[in-house]
Amino acid sequence: MRMALSDILQCLIMLDNTTRRTVAKMKTDLGAKTLLFPTPVLIVGSYDSEGKPNAMAAAWGGICCSNPPCVTISLRKATYTYSSLMESKAYTINIPGMKHVREADYLGIYSGRDEDKFASTGLTPVKSDFVNAPYVNEFPVNLECKVLHVLDLGLHTQFVGEVVNVKVDANLHENEQQPLIAQIMPLIFAPDSRQYYTIGKELGMAFDVGKSLGDKP
Repeated sequence: MRMALSDILQCLIMLDNTTRRTVAKMKTDLGAKTLLFPTPVLIVGSYDSEGKPNAMAAAWGGICCSNPPCVTISLRKATYTYSSLMESKAYTINIPGMKHVREADYLGIYSGRDEDKFASTGLTPVKSDFVNAPYVNEFPVNLECKVLHVLDLGLHTQFVGEVVNVKVDANLHENEQQPLIAQIMPLIFAPDSRQYYTIGKELGMAFDVGKSLGDKP
């Protein structure tokens, strides 16, 4: 018995839809969550209203513009740093390496309202020459930022900061043949498990490793 062409096409469509449903069932819906991999461990430095240096750990942040160079961090209004940034309109972002994981974690646990976090960790605050904020001397990379925009998002407020200067430990900058990231071994935060990691092995050069797919006939 021969099938009409229209019947064959209908069968193929049904098979395709069945395959699509089967593939979709392999996914699990988790709902609306702040689940993004990876998230950085950023240490935000600021002065409070009395000029006391403070630092806090934040994971909601990153680069947001190249010209002018800008970064962003998002803080809850309840944090001590929030009021400091609203007043000073400046902050630093400090990048800790893996050897400072305990200090970085401490800075995310305790509030500057109750603790002198620099004294507790033994870290050294240094006043920036470019903005009204301290940077952490022991951390290898420091971004000095002035606040350009403040956006109320809900529970968090986003602070967009223009990067007016970047400091890097001199011993790292001298070795220009090795990427900074491999020398620093920065911390990475996994929001799903609330664990810290650092970078793994190099996989290839950006804007190069994918060219082979574009070369296909």
